[in-house]
Amino acid sequence: MLDIVEHERIIRLHITRLPEGAYLATSDDIQGLVAQGRTVAETVEIARDIARKLLEAQSPSLTGGKREF
Repeated sequence: MLDIVEHERIIRLHITRLPEGAYLATSDDIQGLVAQGRTVAETVEIARDIARKLLEAQSPSLTGGKREF
């Protein structure tokens, strides 16, 4: 289990190695967060980007009402 710290928010990731060798990250902290990468580092980076976008979509006030996708 890895924790990502973003703007004072910690998101717990569950990372699983898939049979084909890729890694899959999910989180109970943010509904809909699913990320896949070739390495753990790449998977965490993708998960961070997805988490940021999901949180922005849920709470546009965090970005001044702007949604950048």
